Amino acid sequence: MSLTRRAVVALFLLLLVAGASSRVSAKSTALPTIAPADLVAIMKKPASPQPIIIQVGFKTLFDQARIPGSEYIGPGADGTGLGMLRQRLAKVKKDAFIVLYCGCCPLEHCPNVKPAEQLLTSMGFTNAKMLLLPENFGADWVAKGYPTLKGK
Repeated sequence: MSLTRRAVVALFLLLLVAGASSRVSAKSTALPTIAPADLVAIMKKPASPQPIIIQVGFKTLFDQARIPGSEYIGPGADGTGLGMLRQRLAKVKKDAFIVLYCGCCPLEHCPNVKPAEQLLTSMGFTNAKMLLLPENFGADWVAKGYPTLKGK
């Protein structure tokens, strides 16, 4: 393989990797994101306003491992889950600090977060954030040693 061809292949691979890694960090969600480390820092400061943390994924995943203090609402991809989310937030102030997460799969492919974030936006919430889990909850939260409750 010629030097020019190798350079072209290397450049192509570099652009491919850069594009793949920027997809999740770009705008995979309509809501602003919060990094796991930033959420943990907030959780460790009880004097600061604590967010309402809502898991909008599958019950089996929530039962296996979850963020301490988080609430299970139901899958965002399901009408029942969205109804429960609407009911849970009906009396919450529109500027409340809310963090949504699922973690079933890479954020950019998650079937649960988009409907949930669309609901929060349509309800007028102004301080809602999506937990940034580019791969999944296990890899981006549990494996990194962040606070986790396991089991039912």
